Amino acid sequence: MPRILLIDDDDAVRLVLRTSLELMGHSVAVASNGREGLETALAEKFDLVITDLIMPEKEGIETIQELHRRQPALRIIAMSGGGRGNAADYLPLAGLLGANRTLAKPFSHDELEQAVNEVLARK
Repeated sequence: MPRILLIDDDDAVRLVLRTSLELMGHSVAVASNGREGLETALAEKFDLVITDLIMPEKEGIETIQELHRRQPALRIIAMSGGGRGNAADYLPLAGLLGANRTLAKPFSHDELEQAVNEVLARK
C-alpha cells in the first residue's frame, strides 16, 4: 500500500483529501505546515508527498526544494489555490524546483486520483 504524506495548513482540506486518498487505498500521514511536513518526511518512508504551496512556518516551495535536495527520488505533487496570488503564479515554479505534478485548487476526486496514480506509476 503506497504511503502518502499530505501537507496542508487548512484543516478541512486535509480532512477531505486524506479521506479521498484513503478511499483510493493509500496509507496517509498528515502535516499542517511545511516545517512539520519536512520533519515527518525525513523521519519516515513515503512514496509520495502532496503539499500545498502557501502555508505558514515553511512555504511549500521551500519544502519541495528541501525534500528534492535530501530525497531526490521522492515523488511530489504540489497543489495551490493561489492564496496571496494566483495558483498559475506558483505551480510552474513548483514544477521547476522538483514537483513531479501540480494541481490547481479546487480539483475533483477524479483529478486527484489521476495525478496520484500517474506520479506513483513513474519509476
